[in-house]
Amino acid sequence: MEAKDLTALIHPMLAVVVVFPLIGMVVRLAILTRQRRLQVADHQKSKIAPTTGPDHLQLGRWLSAWVVAITLIALLYSIVVKSMLPNQLWSTDPFKFVFLILLFAATIASFVLLYTARPALWRGIFATLTGMGLVILGCQDGVFRRGYEWYTSHYYYGIIAALLMVFSLAIVADIYQDRQHRWRRAHMVLNGIAVLLFIGQGFTGTRDLLEIPLSWQMPYIYQCDFENLTCPQLSDGEGG
Repeated sequence: MEAKDLTALIHPMLAVVVVFPLIGMVVRLAILTRQRRLQVADHQKSKIAPTTGPDHLQLGRWLSAWVVAITLIALLYSIVVKSMLPNQLWSTDPFKFVFLILLFAATIASFVLLYTARPALWRGIFATLTGMGLVILGCQDGVFRRGYEWYTSHYYYGIIAALLMVFSLAIVADIYQDRQHRWRRAHMVLNGIAVLLFIGQGFTGTRDLLEIPLSWQMPYIYQCDFENLTCPQLSDGEGG
C-alpha cells in the first residue's frame, strides 16, 4: 500500500476505534439517564447512579468533538489528495488554495470556541459558523458526494450527523434551563435521527471501502462501466 492508501484509512480507523464505541456508551447512558429521571419524578428509589447524567453529558461532548473531527479529516483527505495535489492548486489557483486553508482553520476555531461559549447568542454564532464551514468544505472538488444516489450517500449521512452533533452541543445549556423540556425533547428526537444516520454510516462506509480500489489498481478499475456493472476483458497474456 502506498502512502495515499494508508492516509485514506485514517478516517474509517478512527470511526471504528473511537466514534462507534462512544456512540454505544452515549446511547446506553442516555437510556439510563432517562430511566432515572422518570423514577425520581415518580418518587421511586432509583438504583441507577446519580452520576449517569453527568457522564452522559461528558461523553456526549466527546462524541460531538470526534464526529466533527473525523468529518474534517475525511474532507481534508479528499480535498488535498484528490484536488490540491493533482491540480497543484497552490500555483494554478493560489486564491482558492489560501481560501481552503483559512476555511479549515476558521471551522476548527469556531468549533473550539463553541465549547467555551456560554451566552446563547455566541453559541448560536459559533455553531452556525462551524456548520457553514463543514458544508462549504463538503462542496469542494475532490469530495465524493454520490449525488446520483444521495439517499445512500456516506457523505450526506456524515455531514447531517456532524451538523446534528454541532446543534446538540450548542443547546446543552438550554436543555438544563428549559423547565418545559422543549429543548430536551428536541435533543432526544434529533439524536435519535443521528443514531439512525450512524447506523447508515456503518453500512455506507463499509460499502465505499469495498468500492475504492488501491492506487495501483485505479487505472484498470476506472475503465469499468459502473452503470452496467462491466469491466474490460483481460487479454490472454494478462491476469496471471
